[in-house]
Amino acid sequence: MFNSSGIHGRQITAKVSRDMPAGVPMADDTPSEHRPFDPRTKWAELSQAERDAAYDNNGAVKNSAALIAERNEASARLRGTLKSRLDLPYGTRANNKIDLYPASTPDAPCLVFVHGGYWQRNSRELFAMLVEGVAAHGWSVAIPGYSLAPEASLNDIVAEIPRALDWLAAHGPSYGIAGPVVLSGWSAGAHLVAMALDHPRVHAGLAISGVYDLAPIRDTGLNNALKLTDEEIARLSPLRLPVTQKRLDIAYGSNELPALVLDSIDLHAKRAAANAPGRLIPVAGADHFTILEALRRPEGVLVDAARRALG
Repeated sequence: MFNSSGIHGRQITAKVSRDMPAGVPMADDTPSEHRPFDPRTKWAELSQAERDAAYDNNGAVKNSAALIAERNEASARLRGTLKSRLDLPYGTRANNKIDLYPASTPDAPCLVFVHGGYWQRNSRELFAMLVEGVAAHGWSVAIPGYSLAPEASLNDIVAEIPRALDWLAAHGPSYGIAGPVVLSGWSAGAHLVAMALDHPRVHAGLAISGVYDLAPIRDTGLNNALKLTDEEIARLSPLRLPVTQKRLDIAYGSNELPALVLDSIDLHAKRAAANAPGRLIPVAGADHFTILEALRRPEGVLVDAARRALG
């Protein structure tokens, strides 16, 4: 599954424009085929600490704690002030709740955002700061929560996102959300987007900074909570599954860990080989946390990607 060969096809690289506010990546149509060295090519030779580091996003970003604190503070502030319907249950488990931020018109497009945290951390409340990006363009936003490991298996977690989309299809119009859905997610949420792309309520997907092959995860400390089985690795790894013929844009930060960069490149290549629609969007200078600025700001390249996905 892991290799160091190049890929063919056009990528979209994001860069920061001097004419835009700091932290707002812009699109650049320059092709890029850069592949960082993949530590997984020598996986058997790595120590446990080295394997853990290959997927440790917090450790790879020196100011991750400050970035996370700022995100959480901004989300707490916005969640209490934006027009919203919060904590609506879509299932029976404690985290099976969804927050809705309706636009002024029911038929407006809706961004459904799935949070990250390696399927074992975080919650929907911590990502309300993303609402303003697409809302500035007249969109609605829905942010579902989901159960976390180890209380839930990854099989169970993956099944909850379609359940949330079922609920949105049935009940969204009564809350003012009836337009086309772009399903987006970050980190573990990007994996969940890839797994739920075939849902009939989803028009297109936008996967950000995801992990798309679970096999190496089992050899890291992340598996203490996940306890991945052979069946889960085979059935829940997008890189090991047939391609869904629906648009999926795949984004990653150029300063992210090689494992995440390469999973993104490889998933895009697999889909391109199957003639599945979607762009590869490297965001220049972004790490695993700052890449969310491109979805948070109205001028961000990932806001633009979500809007283009409806075309």
